[in-house]
Amino acid sequence: MRADRTKVSGARGRAIRIALISGLVPLSLTLVQCGQSPNPTALAASSQANVQVVGKTNPQFSNRQVAGGDTFDDRFPAPQFKERFPSASESFLQRQMSDFSPKRAVQQQPQPEQAPYKVASLEPQLPYRRPQREDLTTLVSMKSSAFPYFGNNPASDAPFLNISKGDRRGHRSYSGRVFWQDETYNDSRVLVHVPEHFDVRKPGVIVVFFHGNGATLERDVRDRQLVPQQITASGANAVLLAPQMAVDAADSSAGKFWQPGGLKRFMEESASHLARLTGDPDSVRAFANMPIVIVGYSGGFLPTAWSLEVGGISDRVRGVVLLDAVYGEMDKFASWIESHRSGFFVSSYTHYTARRDRELMAMLRQKGISVSEDMDRPLRPGSVVFVETGDGITHRDYVNRAWTQYPLKDVLVKMSATPALALTRVAASSSESSR
Repeated sequence: MRADRTKVSGARGRAIRIALISGLVPLSLTLVQCGQSPNPTALAASSQANVQVVGKTNPQFSNRQVAGGDTFDDRFPAPQFKERFPSASESFLQRQMSDFSPKRAVQQQPQPEQAPYKVASLEPQLPYRRPQREDLTTLVSMKSSAFPYFGNNPASDAPFLNISKGDRRGHRSYSGRVFWQDETYNDSRVLVHVPEHFDVRKPGVIVVFFHGNGATLERDVRDRQLVPQQITASGANAVLLAPQMAVDAADSSAGKFWQPGGLKRFMEESASHLARLTGDPDSVRAFANMPIVIVGYSGGFLPTAWSLEVGGISDRVRGVVLLDAVYGEMDKFASWIESHRSGFFVSSYTHYTARRDRELMAMLRQKGISVSEDMDRPLRPGSVVFVETGDGITHRDYVNRAWTQYPLKDVLVKMSATPALALTRVAASSSESSR
């Protein structure tokens, strides 16, 4: 019995050992497999099978094809910039609701090929827009302005500063009064006005205004005579240059405008100032070639006449306007009118200058030049107009009220209505805008 019991226990132990070995061997193989990288071939076969299954169950992937033998990099490539932001030529397009409007068919038409440097432009066809700004009225000192002046007086060929007292030098006027250089003839400033609507890219004009006796730029030209305001109100594409003549004095001396080429030098210097003030340094050439209209009021007749005679750029002068200002120099005005038939000439006068205006009219008629005596007709190249105003119009207020209220505004409006005079009207006048 002891031998049988020993035999049975030995058989049971062998059976237990066999069972343990049978369970541990597969487990050890599994643990060994977990420490190794996956087999690429098996992984590819598995993924191919998975794709086929997904393709059957999900229509979204039905059109995708996966080539056999894909690697891990093939299945999970690194993201590319073009995949995140596809170009318009790629099949994947980012669409918006506006893409489905009727105009979409027009937008999808082939566009002409553009140069590479234009592709990056947001609006390659963006039109020019003038920088926004307000009216600019300022005083600028210019070396070529009328004063200081140390030359001769052409009327006598004697030094202009013909009086001295100690270190002071002065000028004795025709009336016998002495005006000192440091008080009356030492201001080189010029009143510059650029309306907010002015556009240097369009046909324009530069108005040169010679004020009369007893005036200053700020008190009289700007605030009392309202010359800048009249230019803006006209809506014309015009700018203003008004040099200070004799300061607050009963004197009509022309200073540097007596000299040959004086007006030319003044306009050349002003071109760079105007370009800087308008914010466009490249516009110097445009200002240097822009037509000129000279306006002379009262004692301003003298620098006007000499600028036409010896200024050096009389061909650029498109028109001359005299406001109760024909006190002399009729031969110079008649000569310019005769030799510049493409320009216009307007002289409006009171009884103070009526005799000399009629004398000038007679001189022109003798030369065969037609003369009109009203401002109701259009202003054209070759127009010569003389307008007599009634007794109710005073000389002092003539710049504001002559044949009409604001005569400078009226001249610029008439000028811009005639294409041949090459002046664009770029804004409506204040009276029109209020209608």
